[in-house]
Amino acid sequence: MLQISSKKSIFKLIIVLSIFLADRLSKIYILKIAELENVVNIYITPYLNFYLIWNKGIAFGLFSFNDRFIYNIITLVIIFVSIIIFVMITKTNGFKNYSLLCVFGGSIGNLFDRIYYTAVPDFIDFHINDFHWFVFNVADIFITLGIVCLIFDEIFINNKKNENT
Repeated sequence: MLQISSKKSIFKLIIVLSIFLADRLSKIYILKIAELENVVNIYITPYLNFYLIWNKGIAFGLFSFNDRFIYNIITLVIIFVSIIIFVMITKTNGFKNYSLLCVFGGSIGNLFDRIYYTAVPDFIDFHINDFHWFVFNVADIFITLGIVCLIFDEIFINNKKNENT
């Protein structure tokens, strides 16, 4: 029993580390370009650019403040939420567990940046004509994917379980 549990734990750790590394490597790449070019504004397709901004708020730049005290409070809240997500990971399994792993991996990636850089580098600029979505990063993709999967799990999977009981 212990062997199965440790294999699952190692697999979960690999998932979280893979998300964290994908996020870190993408940000390091963009930051190297910024260091060499002094700006990142790369045209990829008519709908996608890489454009570097520094986000001091939470998801999609919400609650961005220049006040250091508020920034630190937001960072502490993010740490607290990340700990709660970690605890939830240890108490769930299946689809919900993998969804939480995505959220946790992304949150750790952005938390690292908040602590190391005092801001999160966002650079993926999705747009249609002049309508630009929020600029985001790889960690944000996994956080969003995990949350969408959690919502899906709650609406469709948990709802069916409740109907069957």
